[in-house]
Amino acid sequence: MIYEGGSGQITLMLGGDVMLGRSLSGFREPNYLSLVDKIRSADLAFANLETTVRARDEGNPTISPGTYMTTNPRLLDDLKWFGVKMVSCANNHAFDFGEGGVSATCRHLDEAGIAHAGSGDNLTLARRPAYVDTPKGRVGLISVTATFLPWTRAGEPRPDTAGRAGINPLRAQLSYTVPPAELAVLRKLSGDLGFAKENARNRQHFFSEKEAPSDSGGEVHFLGARFVAGDKPSIASIADLSDMADNLRWIREARRQCDWLIVSLHSHEYGFASVANADKRSDMTEPADFCVEFARAAIDAGADVIAGHGSHTPLATEIYNGKPIFYGLGNLVFHNDTVEILPSEAYDRFDLSQNATPADFQDTRTANDTKGHPGDRAFWETILAECRFTEGKLDRIIVHPCDLGYKLQRSQRGRPVMATGEVAERVLSRVETLSGRRGALFKRSGETTIYQA
Repeated sequence: MIYEGGSGQITLMLGGDVMLGRSLSGFREPNYLSLVDKIRSADLAFANLETTVRARDEGNPTISPGTYMTTNPRLLDDLKWFGVKMVSCANNHAFDFGEGGVSATCRHLDEAGIAHAGSGDNLTLARRPAYVDTPKGRVGLISVTATFLPWTRAGEPRPDTAGRAGINPLRAQLSYTVPPAELAVLRKLSGDLGFAKENARNRQHFFSEKEAPSDSGGEVHFLGARFVAGDKPSIASIADLSDMADNLRWIREARRQCDWLIVSLHSHEYGFASVANADKRSDMTEPADFCVEFARAAIDAGADVIAGHGSHTPLATEIYNGKPIFYGLGNLVFHNDTVEILPSEAYDRFDLSQNATPADFQDTRTANDTKGHPGDRAFWETILAECRFTEGKLDRIIVHPCDLGYKLQRSQRGRPVMATGEVAERVLSRVETLSGRRGALFKRSGETTIYQA
C-alpha cells in the first residue's frame, strides 16, 4: 500500500439540517467546543445545507409555504470553521429565491471551497456527484430530495436549450387503498363533480395519460390522488421510475470514481402508520415506502452510507447489507426563526400588514413560540452520527446527542452543544427505540450509544 487512502479506514461524521443564519464561531462553551472538536476530528463531515446562500441582490423570492431561508455568503467561513467540508443542496429550501438563488448558492459554495451536490443550473449538474479528497481516500456525494414544489425541479438541457436551474428530484407515486364501498363513493363523486369528464377532455386535448389518467374498474383518480380498492385503508408509495433510474446511474458513476460514497436523501414524507396515527409532527417516525426503496437501491448500486434528513428530528437507523441508512439525522444548526427579510407573501399568509417585521411574522406563525418548532422540544434535541469504517467495512456507529437550546430566546437557540443529562437520555433512548424496530441494536456507552457491526 503506497497511499494512506488504500487502508480501508475512514471516519465520516454526519449531521442533519443546517439552516444557517448567524455566526458559529467565537463562542466558548466547553460543550460547544467539544462538539466542534468532534466534527473536526473526522476525516470528513457532511451536513444538509437547507438554505439559499445569497447576497441581497441575488435571486428573487419564489412562492413557498414555509420559511424563506437565506444565508449570507460570509457565513460559509463559519461553516468551514465548524468543520463541515461537504453539503447537500437538494432540499425544499434550495429554491426559496428561485433559479437565481440556486445559481448563487452553487457559486458561493464553490468560492468557499465547500463541496456540494443536489442543485445546479440544469438537471445534469444537479444530479452529478461532488467529491472531496481526504488522506483516507476520495469521498463522493450524491444528493436527492423527495420534498419539493413542482417548479423547483432542475430541467434537463437539450441541444437547443440550456435547461433550468433547480434541485435533483426523487418523485414518488402514491396509492391510497380504501374499502370497495368507499371507492364506489369516490367514483360517484368524481362523476357528479365533473372530474372524470375533465380528465377525459384533457386527454383529448394536450395532456398525456399520466397527466390526466382514466379511471378503471379497480382505481379512481380523485383530486390528484390515485385510489384503489382493498380490505383496509393504507398508503403505498413507489419511487418514480425515471428519477430512480437516473439517480442510480449517477450513483454507479460515483462508485467508480471514489473510495467512499455518501448518498443524501431529504424527505418530509412518512409511512402510513405515522400519517394515520401521529398527533404531532415529532411523533411521525416511519419513513415512506419509497424512501426505504430508494435507500436500499442506492446501497445496492454502491453507496456506503445513506444520510437522510428533513424530519428535523432523529429517526431510525437501519443496517442494510452491512451499510447504514440514517432515515433522519435531525437538525444540526437551526437558525430559521431569525431570518432578517421575508417577502410579502410570507406576511400575507397571516394577514400581516406592510409594516410587519420578521419578529411579528415569527410571533404570529408560532403563537408566540407555543406551536410549530419552537413549541416542541423534540426539534431541538438531535444527533451527530459518527461512522467508522475498517478494512472497507462498517465497524461501528457512535451517536452523539446534541442540544439546540429549547425554550431559549431566538437570538441564542439553534446552535448545537453536546447534550448531557435528561436531554441526552431522551435523544439516545429515541435512537435506540426507533433503530431497534428496524433491527439495528444500539448499546449505551456513557453519553453516547453505539452500534457495533
